[in-house]
Amino acid sequence: MAIRIEKIFEKLAKQGRKALITFTMAGDPNEAASLAILHELANSADILEIGMPFSDPMADGPAIQAAGLRALDAGMSMRKTFEIVQQFRSKNTDTPIVLMGYFNPILKYGIDKFTNDCSKIGVDGLIVVDIPPEEAIEIAPKAQQKNLCMIRLLTPTTDEARLPKILDGASGFLYYVSIAGITGTASADPAKVGAHIAKIKASTHLPIVAGFGIKTPADAAAMAKIADGVVVGSALVQSVEQNLKDPALAQKLGEQAQSLASAIRG
Repeated sequence: MAIRIEKIFEKLAKQGRKALITFTMAGDPNEAASLAILHELANSADILEIGMPFSDPMADGPAIQAAGLRALDAGMSMRKTFEIVQQFRSKNTDTPIVLMGYFNPILKYGIDKFTNDCSKIGVDGLIVVDIPPEEAIEIAPKAQQKNLCMIRLLTPTTDEARLPKILDGASGFLYYVSIAGITGTASADPAKVGAHIAKIKASTHLPIVAGFGIKTPADAAAMAKIADGVVVGSALVQSVEQNLKDPALAQKLGEQAQSLASAIRG
């Protein structure tokens, strides 16, 4: 469980390189293609973030919103999201998996059942975008009991007064939202992000990864110089949308991830 995330960052630190974390939506464009994409991404990505489809993803831009709707239209549900993870785990027991999304689908599924099923099938961590630390009492203790990392979000507006609250109970890694806005709509400024991440690092030993606004291999390489890893989501999700009918969809996503990984590691 959570140990996979710890091990990957320990391994990367010894190798002197940074993590590539990819985000795709569970069930986009359908269950079989989504599973195939995960296997292709795992050839290059160090951690897989899998989106839990939701009809009202308030932090996400048009690309990821569209991905969620495609998945829902294809019949994706929380149960089927778990089935995809379970099928992936039957062939890959090493790559850490983080489920990312919103609290409403978790609440509907049942918090106890959700954390139990996460533990049972090999999920390693959770990012619940719309649950700040002050409101995490319903899920955080249950996740911790099941050895699931509760990955907290930091933003350009996170100040020194609020930082201790965010760090309290955080585990796995910290996710730095590198732009003030929704996903996929702007590019991150490495200079501004770097200065803030340096201040945060003085208060924690957790790895800090940067996401939002990282689209190209050049973006990823620049951000990897100042963070412990980078998250690429919208660019991959847009590639899904642009290649919906292509039988080589999964392979193309794998090649895109390989290009990102090479830029980070180069």
